[in-house]
Amino acid sequence: MKNIISLLFVSVFIFSCSDKKDGKNPLPKIEELSSQDSLLKNQLPDTITGENHSMIMDMILGKPKYQIKSIGILVYDGVNDLDFMGPRYVFGQSGVRPKLIALKPGTFKTVMGVEIVPDVVYDSIDHLDILVIPGGFKGTIEASYDEKLLAWIRMIDKTTIYTSSVCTGGWILGATGLLKGKKASTNWYREEEFLKKYGALPGDERYTKDGKYWTSAGVTAGMDMAIAIINENWGEKYAQGVMLDMEYDPAPPIQGGTPDNTGWLVKWMMKSMYDAGVNPLIDSLEQVKKINK
Repeated sequence: MKNIISLLFVSVFIFSCSDKKDGKNPLPKIEELSSQDSLLKNQLPDTITGENHSMIMDMILGKPKYQIKSIGILVYDGVNDLDFMGPRYVFGQSGVRPKLIALKPGTFKTVMGVEIVPDVVYDSIDHLDILVIPGGFKGTIEASYDEKLLAWIRMIDKTTIYTSSVCTGGWILGATGLLKGKKASTNWYREEEFLKKYGALPGDERYTKDGKYWTSAGVTAGMDMAIAIINENWGEKYAQGVMLDMEYDPAPPIQGGTPDNTGWLVKWMMKSMYDAGVNPLIDSLEQVKKINK
């Protein structure tokens, strides 16, 4: 019975580390062919070939704001599968292959038990243009107390163009001190409490941008954030191309996914289950921290 309850707790934490705020402003409808695009259309050849492919892409998409050459996604045992795979898929269409950066040599297992071979270990990387820190549960909390890892993130951040986190990955980023005084988003669970702990200000958004720092709410919000970064750096048409490739147009069957759209009983149950796993782990890590001081 104990194992069943533990499995249920982890499963619920995984799947609810997803949607967050309601406040979706209706987006303006895309004009299928604007007057400016119509002029460009008249300059295009009838078909795309190997010879004119790059020229046509440059004509339609333009040049990126920054030349991104390296993208790294932190991974570790217990990382949430979609926290890192969603952004990995989105950024993988930027022309740069994101590297999965592990805490130690060998494979790592996601929170769902998928075993994956990373590309590299973090202490062998000294520069990234984009850093993504995904979340999870136990492994995430432990990482937020790993001083060697936090020092590495601070070092990488000195030269990044974009530093980002997904879901509870914001707890790791927050523990570095880099979010102090900045607006940020994270998982809905005790959001204000954890952001306050790290000196950050609740962005109250599905994803939040403050300077070069991009932080998102839970799991699925990481894809929105990654698309938003694509939109900012590579442009709207590039972002539309990525979204069309993904056929990314979410349409959930019921209302839910944020505290405001969830009934009281479900919210109470979820928070209570999270507390049961989070509180003892943080208490034990805080005790170790005090002893090591």
